[in-house]
Amino acid sequence: MIPRYSLPEMEIVFADETRFGRWLEIELLATEAQATLGVVPADDAAVCRSAKPVVDASFIERVLERERVTDHDVAAFVDVVQESIGAPAGSWIHYGLTSSDVVDTAWCWALRDAADLLIDAARQLHHVLVAMARHHRETVMIGRTHGVHAEPTTFGVKVALWALQVGRDIERLESARRAVAVCKLSGAVGTYSNIDPEVERSVGEALGLVPVPATQVIARDRHAEYVWACASVGATCEMIATELRHLQRTEVREVEEGFKAGQKGSSAMPHKRNPISAETISGLSRVLRGNLQAALQDVALWHERDISHSSVERVILPDSSLLAHYVLHRLRRLLEGLQVFPERMRANLHSSHGLVFSQPVLLALVQSGLSRDEAYRIVQDSAATAWAHGVDFRTTLESDVRTAAVPATVLDEAFDLRRSLTHVDRIFEQLED
Repeated sequence: MIPRYSLPEMEIVFADETRFGRWLEIELLATEAQATLGVVPADDAAVCRSAKPVVDASFIERVLERERVTDHDVAAFVDVVQESIGAPAGSWIHYGLTSSDVVDTAWCWALRDAADLLIDAARQLHHVLVAMARHHRETVMIGRTHGVHAEPTTFGVKVALWALQVGRDIERLESARRAVAVCKLSGAVGTYSNIDPEVERSVGEALGLVPVPATQVIARDRHAEYVWACASVGATCEMIATELRHLQRTEVREVEEGFKAGQKGSSAMPHKRNPISAETISGLSRVLRGNLQAALQDVALWHERDISHSSVERVILPDSSLLAHYVLHRLRRLLEGLQVFPERMRANLHSSHGLVFSQPVLLALVQSGLSRDEAYRIVQDSAATAWAHGVDFRTTLESDVRTAAVPATVLDEAFDLRRSLTHVDRIFEQLED
């Protein structure tokens, strides 16, 4: 992933130094487990640990140079590690293992750590959303369907629903973490033919990973579930970002992204304050969804293994982790600096001359004895007149002879904003639960 959309704590998880360091630790733990079983001399296992190479830029370059000969990254890595430790102890490195034992266990180790960062970032976002929802619990605004004014709601309700969805994303991330926090050191085709299952158990325990039955590779539905959780995070963040973009439109202007000193919204038009964070989030979520398609295609491999998934995962697993992490933090920062304009929200609500009360008026007319279809036509006609001429909806309604028998108190209740918001507490009860 390009640095522009990467945060350092997630970059470290997928850095070459970290990856080779994981490979080395897995090799050493396996060698030590073999020594416990009496397969590897204990003294040689101790030498492997004490003489292990330092994984730095020089080590990585040696591995890459060796790979130009072997055309196999793990084989090159093993050669360099064995050479660094020296014979005879170094010869026990990778004993009984196949490449996927090391690579797949290291991938799952990395994804487990990445999931922890994602869960933490999602919880931070959730905390901000809950606080914002509580703060704007009674900030009245118009609800919209199809982009058109519908009925009153509150900004707090809108944000509370966002928080509930982020809460579900946290659950999805936790499930994905469980799915990928596994390991396998069962050798070629996964039958433990050249390695004792106790080695796998020992390494898994040391790394906090759960040994699972596998072919030569760990089943890729686990990785697909992880990428799905990342894509779901992106979809949620895009859903919020898209709404904020709409609410920031000049004609609406109910919210606005923060604009810091020195910032420029346009190179040509100095007046511009654009929703750049929300737009960036929307764009990056598309990449996350695209990666999910590739992850699902990686599930079907030939027989006990092939490497058609390998090249794909080198791209999508780090990138999905980095992007999901980035959009979570970018959205949290956006919300922390968001400007909310309650007066503009209320003005927009009343800008349609009271048409937002059409449904309670319809119900009031039905309660007064009119048929539903007749009541609907009356309300529809009055609404059309009010909208066409810019006059008060209630006035046009009361001037219709067909409503003469409807008590004023009934209409008072229908046009009462508080009536529309009587039960919003139900949503907040769910949020607090």
